[in-house]
Amino acid sequence: MLGKVSFGLAAIACLATKTFAAPTMKRQSTVPSFVIDYAPLVWLDASESYFPGPISSQLLNTQPEVNFTAVSGAPSPLTLSNLNSLNSLGGSNVSLSSTNDFTKYPAWLNGTKPDSSGKVAGDPSAAIIVNDYGNGTVYAFYMYFYNFNEGNIVFGTPAGNHAGDWEHNAILFENGVPQSVWFSQHANGEAFTYSCVEKQGQRVVGYSARGTHANYAIAG
Repeated sequence: MLGKVSFGLAAIACLATKTFAAPTMKRQSTVPSFVIDYAPLVWLDASESYFPGPISSQLLNTQPEVNFTAVSGAPSPLTLSNLNSLNSLGGSNVSLSSTNDFTKYPAWLNGTKPDSSGKVAGDPSAAIIVNDYGNGTVYAFYMYFYNFNEGNIVFGTPAGNHAGDWEHNAILFENGVPQSVWFSQHANGEAFTYSCVEKQGQRVVGYSARGTHANYAIAG
């Protein structure tokens, strides 16, 4: 049996592709209602051990580094409210490195198990990024955060274990109507037309792989 998280191999004919012009960048104070209404539902494997976030617990157990050296002048503790200060202290060169030995699997790596309604309590474990092209085309990215990625066993040795794991779905909207859905799978993924994927009501259903959290359109 699978557990649902509310963060919210189909036929080849369902694969979706589209080319976009550069978006018009603008800040919005609110997320469009249709982006919320169509937010995907993600199902976790029944034997999952590493649950979603919260993101704040990752910040409390890591420090910002550049080239394996602690960033001087970084706020302590790091919080969701001051995290953006790292943009002026190294920007994309900054990494968040664990302050304790995560190979000993400290409890914070476990994340927070969803409640009976599928919701994750506490601080945010997900984020929505809206890319509005200004012509009715909107791309919404539904970002899911897990404190730990449990890799596969290769020749008897764990491979791919790491602290901090982002996966996502992305939905392309045209004038508020969903057209296609992206399922991230680490550095890759798959896109399908909205009409052919599994849904509960109007919300897309995705399946999260045990441990690695790659997203798939079908169970198995």
